[in-house]
Order: sequence, then C-alpha cells, then structure tokens
Amino acid sequence: MFVQVCLYFYCKCLWRCLKFVVRKLTGRCELQRICYNTKPGAARTMKIEASLKGSKSKRLQTSVSVHPDAIEKTIDDIMELKRINPDINPQLGVSLQACLLQIVGYRNLVAEVEKLRREPYDSENPQHEEMLLKLWKCLKPNSPLKARISKQWCEIGFQGDDPKTDFRGMGLLGLYNLVYFAEWDTGVAQQVLSDSLQPKYSYSFAIVGINITDLAYNLLVSGALKTHFYNVAPEAPTLTHFQQTFCYLMHEFHKFWIEEDPLDIMEFNRVREKFHKRILKQLQNPDMALCPHFAASESLINM
Repeated sequence: MFVQVCLYFYCKCLWRCLKFVVRKLTGRCELQRICYNTKPGAARTMKIEASLKGSKSKRLQTSVSVHPDAIEKTIDDIMELKRINPDINPQLGVSLQACLLQIVGYRNLVAEVEKLRREPYDSENPQHEEMLLKLWKCLKPNSPLKARISKQWCEIGFQGDDPKTDFRGMGLLGLYNLVYFAEWDTGVAQQVLSDSLQPKYSYSFAIVGINITDLAYNLLVSGALKTHFYNVAPEAPTLTHFQQTFCYLMHEFHKFWIEEDPLDIMEFNRVREKFHKRILKQLQNPDMALCPHFAASESLINM
C-alpha cells in the first residue's frame, strides 16, 4: 500500500514536471494545446474536463461546477490565471466556453433526471394523470380507454389494471420517456408495441420501456453518455437530448431482442445485460454519437 501511494505521488509530480517542460517548449498551457490540437466534440471536452479537474488550482477544479450564468466570467478567470491574452488567442475563449457549457450542462442534466426519477407517480395529480392518458392515446388512437382502472392497460405492456404501481422504480422519469417516445416517434413506438404483442417476440412494452429508462439513467449517472452528448449537443445537453437517447435505446433494444431470439421473457435480464455491454463498448469511441440524426449543428465544428 505504501509503495502504491509513493508511486502515485511520484507519477503525479512527474506529470506536472512534464507539463511544465512542454509549456516552456511550446509556449502554450495544457488547455491551449487541447483546444488547438483536438477537434471539437467529446474528445476535446473530455480532455478539458479532465485537465480542469486534475489541476492543482482550486479555481480551475471548481470551474466545472459553476452556474451556467457564471461560465463567461469563469472563462475570463481561467485566461487570467493561465496568463493568456484573449486578444491574441480569441478562439481559445470560444472553445473553452463551448466545452464548459457541455460539462456544466451534463452535471445539471444528471440533477434534473435524478429529480424526475425520485418523484413518484401521483394519481391525485391531474398533470400526472393527463400524461398517462396521453400515452394511451398516442399508442392506441383507435381504441378508446373504457375506464381509468382497466385491464386495457395490459395491452400496452403494463402489469395490471392501474399503471401507477409500475412506475415505482423510475418514478416520473419512466412516464416522461414513454410519453416522449409515443408522442414524438409515434410510428416507431406503435410498431415496436405491435411487434411486442406478437407471440414470437412477446414482451411487455411499457415495462421494458421503464427498464430501458433505468439503463439510460445508469449510463447517464456513470458518465458513459458523456461521449454521446458531447458529440451531439453543441452547448448544454438537455432533457430532450436524454429523451431522444431513450427513443434510440428503446428502438435498438427491440431490434436486438429480435436478433437474439430468446426462448421467452425469462431471458430478458440476459439479453438486457448483453445489450448494455454493447452500448458501453460503442460509447468508448470518442467519436460516437448514438443517434446521428440528432447530431450537433455546424456551429460545433467551428468552435
């Protein structure tokens, strides 16, 4: 243990000495080298994030957790601390701001998603009830719901006659995602539902949607989704980006389920784990964007 601690501090000191030498040779600090030598997107933003968090300066360490409104002032502080003339290096400030918007935005997105996950479904809340009924209407537009408490809910993959009990694990987040999928990707959602009802593929659409919400949530909280979001969001990733990612994961899991051709629903956990590992592997590629049709605008390329 003592040897490991000594080795850690040795490597840390050696790395800082190396950075000092490189700065003297190039005339540029680490942040400048990253911005000038790494293309925009996850590759650049993740390096900037690691550099700021690993800095010996507390001001730089805390810059990744400032309020979005304070980012511009934070950039000025970084430039001053690093003794970088903004008039000589105008593009550096723009690049750093883009990176910080993504870094801070990701942290705020985690907090927003966590808040939704912790909020339980309340059948006494008219807004919650309205969202639940919207889910039915989007998925089954030609089949009116006969009653709020009804076995009809099983037709879209809930376990009983009252869906509120199925949202316990993911809270409102599960409902938000299902409604977004059904409302904004209606054709795909209806097709996935239709396929899920076939004896050959049989699984519970809504329950699987809540389960895939859990998968997306864990990818987000673990930081695995940084690769994707830093590549598709030119500024701060939002809840909409997260919901779009859920739609992608839901559709891809459905295709994966069909490819795996499981014997029955008892194989769900095995298939889910295999799918999870597949997504994690894809996200290890710094150029990865899970849903390219949601890719960032050209403005990102110029930052």
